[in-house]
Amino acid sequence: MQIQGQAALVTGGGSGLGEAVARALAAAGAKVTVLDINGAGAERVAADIGGLGVRCDIADAASVTAALDAAEAAHGPARILMNIAGIGTAKRVIQRDGSPAPLEDFERVVRINLIGTYNVTRLAVSRMAKLEGLADNERGVVVNTASVAAFDGQVGQQAYSASKGGVVGMTLPMARDLAQFGIRVCTIAPGLFATPLMKELPEEVQASLASSIPFPKRLGKPEEFASLACHIVSNVHLNGEVIRLDGSLRMAPR
Repeated sequence: MQIQGQAALVTGGGSGLGEAVARALAAAGAKVTVLDINGAGAERVAADIGGLGVRCDIADAASVTAALDAAEAAHGPARILMNIAGIGTAKRVIQRDGSPAPLEDFERVVRINLIGTYNVTRLAVSRMAKLEGLADNERGVVVNTASVAAFDGQVGQQAYSASKGGVVGMTLPMARDLAQFGIRVCTIAPGLFATPLMKELPEEVQASLASSIPFPKRLGKPEEFASLACHIVSNVHLNGEVIRLDGSLRMAPR
């Protein structure tokens, strides 16, 4: 699919990897709606790229529906969905005092990262499926975001790894499910990237993390994630695949 002229949705687009994707899509000529729980962040990025910024809770059906309505009113029906929004947490199953981890912490991460991704996708693709087919009868493309933690989860990452593992697990069946409508689905599993959250860590910690990456020995750049996301859109034969973007990193237990 050619990005030029297409309407695109980017969840988590108010910062980090999502912001990089929103900027890359806009630079390629897409009409971008930036969705983020941080409405101010969404509006900031949208103002920079000439798009639309909308506050959106991806795990809430009414919030997503309202955001999709606003996006469609501004840019027309979207054929590109980038599911970038997500959160992380670190909680061991048993805490230092011997108490079990709070169940609500696990539920919150799974609700946002996994259920939120599914929620936005189901609502967006129901609209894509009604559009006229393009070349190869393609109607849309969905790019999800997992993590290398889906495969190499570290100590304390049970919730995060489970949520991202769920995104990995639903990629192929979702692609098979939507093939009849000409909608492709792929997932990117990033490793260690230089996001605003990462940059909050001390410099020595960032350097230590970067040194664990075989090559290149540095943190990933958000622009590299965005480049791959855009390539997936333009390469129609990429479908049902999970792509690790990690410099061949395999995470240690801790």
